[in-house]
Amino acid sequence: QVQLVESGGGLVQPGGSLRLSCAASGFTFSRYTMTWYRQAPGKERELVATISSGGSSTYYADSMKGRFTISRDNAKNAVYLQMNSLKPEDTAVYYCNARLLTPRVDYWGKGTLVTVSS
Repeated sequence: QVQLVESGGGLVQPGGSLRLSCAASGFTFSRYTMTWYRQAPGKERELVATISSGGSSTYYADSMKGRFTISRDNAKNAVYLQMNSLKPEDTAVYYCNARLLTPRVDYWGKGTLVTVSS
């Protein structure tokens, strides 16, 4: 059974930090590109950061560059998102996605809520 389980969300003050984790099971994690998405209230889901299957390549949305860091541990079947200098506009539900291009396969977690507020 495929599972992606996010954790680490919560309430944090502006300027603070959080580290999100996504634990994967039920598929060959090391073959999949992993991506963090987020969806703020009333807005569309947006890409936050992506990491290649081996971890050598990463991509960040412009608004996250320099503040967020994506990483993965293929031995632990986990992907992480270190978020620093958090802003109120970072408030959203953060989702973990696993993607394989050939064949096309997408798995999603249920999300973890991050609230940035004083």
